[in-house]
Amino acid sequence: MTISVASYLMGIPPGNKNPEKPKIIVNFIEGVWTAGDKGQIVCDYDPIDADVAVVQGFVHPGSKQGLHLTLRKQVFEKQQRDNKRSIIVDSNLFLYADKGNSQQFLRFSYDGVFPNTGDYCNQNPDPARWDLISKRIGIQLKPYRKTGDNILICCQRDGGWSMGGEALMPWLVRSIQQIRKHSDRRIIVRFHPGDKNILNHKRMIARYRMPNVIISHAANILEDFQHAHCVINLNSSPTVAAAIEGLPTIVLDPEKSQAADVSHHQLSDIEKLTERDRETWIHKMAQMHWSLSELKDGTAWRHLRQWAIK
Repeated sequence: MTISVASYLMGIPPGNKNPEKPKIIVNFIEGVWTAGDKGQIVCDYDPIDADVAVVQGFVHPGSKQGLHLTLRKQVFEKQQRDNKRSIIVDSNLFLYADKGNSQQFLRFSYDGVFPNTGDYCNQNPDPARWDLISKRIGIQLKPYRKTGDNILICCQRDGGWSMGGEALMPWLVRSIQQIRKHSDRRIIVRFHPGDKNILNHKRMIARYRMPNVIISHAANILEDFQHAHCVINLNSSPTVAAAIEGLPTIVLDPEKSQAADVSHHQLSDIEKLTERDRETWIHKMAQMHWSLSELKDGTAWRHLRQWAIK
């Protein structure tokens, strides 16, 4: 059976200066052709009929207006109406360690970008996948650390879509107050480097005058990991990095977190953290990642096409 795939070039933000993003769209279709299926690079803003649509990035309720975002939304909704599938290309969960090559690997899923909404085609992962990525990026699962003094809170973008529209500071203050019911350790707050409201957040933290709470100024998250007892996050990638680096993690929105299977989910566990078996989990994380060269030669598509037809 031949499968038809449409990959949308205009779903990339206008003014994009990253040459790798168009390669995602073009290479994917070249891989589809190599595998013997029907592929089309769509260069306008009109969704077309296809078994599978490919978009770089996702659109969510409350997204800003823009032609590229409107296209993503229209493509996704059309695929849903037609009972067809959408492949969403998302960020690299190993990016913290992928030095100087941010697009070496990217994450691919069908029909959603969270574990509870997307299909990552990784239910039966091949361990060789992690071996390949581990060697290429230069990371490995580190043993759990036995020492660490600080509680590190890794914040997400203020009001970002992964926070479900919730404002950051009420979440952060509430989390700190809950932590203080269970631990008096120093709390380090690391704001998201892409958050445009960091200065306001810092002023608000100062206004609350919370004892033994300080703001991180480290450029690299690995610096903050060095003295951490554990890492706390809502549902984004810092806990994936922490789990790989051997730090206990607490995720407060486990349904949307890629690290849920190897994390605690309650702040009340903060002084009774346990080690988790991470072997199967890291194999699943690796299985959802593919490189630009693997898109181009069809390796990625040959794997993903097994789930292409509902």
